[in-house]
Amino acid sequence: MRLFVSVDLPDEIVDPIAEIQREFADASGLRLADSDQSHVTLKFLGDVDESRLPSLRTELEGAVDDSGIAPFTVRYGGLGVFPDLEYISVVWIGTRTGGDGLTRLHEAIEDRATKMGFDPDHHAFTPHVTLARMEHAGGKELVQGLVRDRDPTIGEMRVTDVRLTESRLTADGPAYSTVERFPLE
Repeated sequence: MRLFVSVDLPDEIVDPIAEIQREFADASGLRLADSDQSHVTLKFLGDVDESRLPSLRTELEGAVDDSGIAPFTVRYGGLGVFPDLEYISVVWIGTRTGGDGLTRLHEAIEDRATKMGFDPDHHAFTPHVTLARMEHAGGKELVQGLVRDRDPTIGEMRVTDVRLTESRLTADGPAYSTVERFPLE
């Protein structure tokens, strides 16, 4: 199973994300993410044997408890790119408020996951929702201009759980399904 840990965005935020994505539609070389599957990835786990699911569930439940995070609100907005505006691989929407809660969840999950043998992240965690991936630089100037000039506010949501999510690669792109939810208390 190809797995990651996420906070999924509710339907009311999907439409504003799709509206922002439309502004990037003419950028050559940019592949838009499916806004209906918008989420914040807290930890990418990769290919995981199903036999590890019971211990993974236990560790993720423990990580959510370790974080000490109760349900909280995240306000999404602003545009950014990875790694930088000169070499764009990912275009994203960030957080205006609530990013610290997502970061604490990430840190607790990262700690437990690496102790289980999953690869550690080798970059600083930036809470974000992926809008698009840059496959070639044909539309780079359009993307650069939008990222510099636009500062959209997308909306806010109440984070009440963390999800273990399976990603199945299909001819139409990845399809995500929730394996398990871990409520914040």
